[in-house]
Formats: sequence, C-alpha cells, structure tokens
Amino acid sequence: MFILMSAATLTKLSLRLNRGGGNFARLPRIILLSDTGRLADPLPAAAALPSGSAVILRHYEDAEREALGRALMALCRARGLSLLVAGDWRLAWKLDAHGVHLPEWQTARPPVLPRRPGWLITAAAHSRPALIRALRIGAHAALLSPVFPTASHPGARSIGPHRFARLNQDAGLPLYGLGGIDARNIARLGPCGAVGIAAISGLVD
Repeated sequence: MFILMSAATLTKLSLRLNRGGGNFARLPRIILLSDTGRLADPLPAAAALPSGSAVILRHYEDAEREALGRALMALCRARGLSLLVAGDWRLAWKLDAHGVHLPEWQTARPPVLPRRPGWLITAAAHSRPALIRALRIGAHAALLSPVFPTASHPGARSIGPHRFARLNQDAGLPLYGLGGIDARNIARLGPCGAVGIAAISGLVD
C-alpha cells in the first residue's frame, strides 16, 4: 500500500538526495508525472510541489493535451517549477516548456531535438541498455523504474536498491528512482546515489 507524502515531508526526505553539486545542482529533486489513469488532473498535485520540482506532462492520447500543458505551464511559472513534455518536442517548444522527456521507446528512435539553451532532457529507462541509449543521445538524467514493487506494474520484477546502485555506478548520467517509492523506503535510495525521485501519484495528501 502506497503511503501518501505531504510536500513538506517529501522535501525533507529528498534533501538527502541530489548532493552531487555541479551539474546535479540544476536538476530537480522531485519529478511528478501526469497519467490519464492514475493522475488525470495533475494540477492539484503540481500545485503542492515544493519550488524547484518538475512536472512531466504525459497524457499522450488526451485530446486536450495542449490545453492541459498550457495550464501546467502557467502554474509552473507561478510556483517556480519546471515543465517537461513527454515524447513531443514540438509541443514543448510551443508551450515554451523547460524541456523534454523521452519515453523508453523513443530513446531507441530518438528525434532530432532543436538546440534550445537551458532545456532539460530526461529519458525513461527500465534496463542497462536503455540507460546506455539515454547517455548516447545526450539526456541530462534518466528515470529508472520500477525501483520497488508498484501497482502500476503488477508482477513486474523490481530493480531494488542494490541493483539500482550498481546501475547508477555505470550509467554515466544522474538517475531518478521511480516506482513504488514511499515514506518507508525513500531513504534507501540515498546510499544508491539517486539524484532524486519521480512518481505518478502519492506525492501529496
């Protein structure tokens, strides 16, 4: 059962991560992912995030995706958050978003991204080969999942903190933990070298 975390609790726990300094300093500690099934309206959750966090707009098949993106972009500007658009750099450009998130399938067939100063590029990964692809295409960070057992992938083999640590050592880029993270296990990601955490739901109460 997932334990809901308040923004204050999450911020306190995430301070134990992202201690690398340098290029890590510009990376958000917390990333919220939208999801048509589990987080159909991401605006309330995004509004509760601490400043410096990021939101990834997925909602791939939503006919109102652009309108949702505009609402999120306005909220992000007001709250000091970053907005990344998943899988569509053209929409990211149109919204004047802060960057792009590449789903794992797209790292195998990467789009030619425009050179936009300051854009943050993240990529999804579920394996070592996917991490290698993310590094080769120039992603600034990867979201590695599922770290712990999660309802979104029932029966899927979780990575676990020990394997996460091994993958992190060889990844060549900062890694976020995604999947099944709650107040009981977030501390286990600290020694693993996670730069931060990502989640679809359960971030705020």
